[in-house]
Amino acid sequence: MMRRALEIDEAAFGPLHPAVAVDLNNLAQLLQATNRLAKAEPMMRRALEIDEATFGTHHPVVSKDLNNLAHLLKATNRLEEAEPMIRRALEIAEISFGGHHPDVADLLSNLAALLWSTNRLAEAEPLVRRALEIDKAAFGPLHPKVALRLNNLAPLLQARNRRAEAKLMMRRAVHIFEQSLGSDHPNTQLARRYAQKDPLEEKAPLAQFCPQLKLCHTMSVL
Repeated sequence: MMRRALEIDEAAFGPLHPAVAVDLNNLAQLLQATNRLAKAEPMMRRALEIDEATFGTHHPVVSKDLNNLAHLLKATNRLEEAEPMIRRALEIAEISFGGHHPDVADLLSNLAALLWSTNRLAEAEPLVRRALEIDKAAFGPLHPKVALRLNNLAPLLQARNRRAEAKLMMRRAVHIFEQSLGSDHPNTQLARRYAQKDPLEEKAPLAQFCPQLKLCHTMSVL
C-alpha cells in the first residue's frame, strides 16, 4: 500500500514533490520498524533532500526528517553520524518554535539518549531536565508525558550513582501515572514495579525501565 502510494504521487506530482517525501518517510519508518534498515536509509535521505529543496534548510519538516534519520543511524550504531543531525534538528526546532515547545523537548530527550549511548551522562542530564521543565509548563505537572520524562531522568541518575534521587523520580512518575492514567494502566503498573525495587538490586536496575516505555521517539510525518 505504501509503495503504491509512492508510485502514484511520483507519477502525479513528480519525484521532487513534498508529498513524495512524506511517502518516502512513511515507507522508510515501516522498513525500519521491520528491521530493514539498509533499505530505509536511502529513502530517508531522499526525503530529506526533497524537503530541503522545497522548504529550505531551516524548516520544521526538515527538523523532523533529520530526527528520523538520526534515529535510524543510532539504530545502526553510527552515533558519530547521528549526533550532528539531531543537534541540527534541535537547532531548527528552537528557531522555528522557540525554546519552550514540546517538539524541542522531544529532541532534547533524543539528544540526551544519544549522549547517554556514548557515556556522556553529565552532558545528557541537563538536557533531560530541560525537557522535563518544558513538558511541565506545556502540559501541566500531572501529565503522562511528564512521567515519561521522569523515567528518562531516573535511570540516568542511577547510572551516575545518585540512586536516592532516581528512586524519588520513579515515585513521582508512579504518582502521575496513577492520577492521569489510573492504577490499572500498563505504564502505571510497570512504573510501580520498578519504583518498589531495592535501589541496590543489580538484577533489575531502573535503567531497564526507560526503553520499555519507548521514551525517545521519532517524530513521524504520517
